[in-house]
Amino acid sequence: METQDVLLDATAIQPHALKHEIIFSRFDSLKDGEYFILHNDHDPIPLYHHFKAIHGETFDWEYLEKGPLIWEVQITRHLPAQTEPTVGDMVADDYRRAEIFRKYGIDFCCNGNVSLQAVCDKQNLNYETIKKDLDALDSNSDQRQNTFNNWELDFLSDYIIHNHHTYVRNSIPMLNEFTQKVANVHGDHHPEVVEIAEHWAKLAQELTDHMEAEEKYLFPYVKKLVHARNNNEKLPVPGFGSIDKPIQHHLEEHDSAGQHMKRINELSNGFKIPEDACNTYSTMYKKLDEFEKDLFQHIHLENNILFHKAIDMEKQVVEG
Repeated sequence: METQDVLLDATAIQPHALKHEIIFSRFDSLKDGEYFILHNDHDPIPLYHHFKAIHGETFDWEYLEKGPLIWEVQITRHLPAQTEPTVGDMVADDYRRAEIFRKYGIDFCCNGNVSLQAVCDKQNLNYETIKKDLDALDSNSDQRQNTFNNWELDFLSDYIIHNHHTYVRNSIPMLNEFTQKVANVHGDHHPEVVEIAEHWAKLAQELTDHMEAEEKYLFPYVKKLVHARNNNEKLPVPGFGSIDKPIQHHLEEHDSAGQHMKRINELSNGFKIPEDACNTYSTMYKKLDEFEKDLFQHIHLENNILFHKAIDMEKQVVEG
């Protein structure tokens, strides 16, 4: 910033009604670390509180002159530090990253609201190794998969129903049969399959109830939000108050489903097929492995994309 551009004389701004607008515009034009000096004929402390309300902690306010006739303040801009994306955000941007996170045991769906560095610190993982794998993936942008994050929420809702909900409903009868059969036949020598069958039964029932509620209540409301937004309409406050409430309930159900699936993974040693496994036993583990991948993408699409955007959209179109 050139020296002659540093001083802004508030007493010379006309009309007076535009004073704050011009001062804020000057601040917005600053780069990180740049400043201007505000010259005034009285203490501009009301302006300080206005800055605080709008710009938070992104500025420094330093008095150079404190009256009684001349007041000068150096106002320096500090851009907020770039926030590291969460693992959920990273997968939302490119779903191929899910396989890398899965390889290292990183939960990007039910607990995807933390940074990669935080996950590595908590799980004692090598951040640089994982980052190297992610960078190699990013370099191959030609194979980038569906960017679900760019889809309209009504389309994303239909995608979840027709792909993930349908997959779950088609898989449940088969896995009900397999888990019970394997538990009955192999439970004596492999007691873990008995517990797997128990977790699967709970998971299947929870998902059945969960999907029905989403299709009956949540997704239709999301579609109403999209329609209202696209047509510049306002919606009345829904009977349940806010979409936050049902979403919180669905998040808790997702967490429960994720815990059942993780426990099944642990009990099966990562779906490792024993040497004495029969065809049904082998097929069960292969199917459970496939089911886990689908479930985690299913939960990711809702937790990290659909729910966040639906909450923001409701604020735009619901009256009040």
